[in-house]
Amino acid sequence: MKTVKVLGTGCAGCKALYATVERVIDDFGIDASVTKEEDIMKIMEYSIMTLPALVIDDKVVASGKLTYDQIKELLNK
Repeated sequence: MKTVKVLGTGCAGCKALYATVERVIDDFGIDASVTKEEDIMKIMEYSIMTLPALVIDDKVVASGKLTYDQIKELLNK
């Protein structure tokens, strides 16, 4: 099972990324658990400059706005 985190402070873009990640997981039956990380101190541990960010198995794989297809590709790797 993959562990997926959406890093963000609760902005609209962060919420949209979280919802899209959940939709991709449901649509394709991907074995993954999804969590949101909104604590800025924990987010800073990832050394990223742009939010929202997507973390898969404790590795930052993308940041900024992502499309449904981009998320699908990242989760299927």
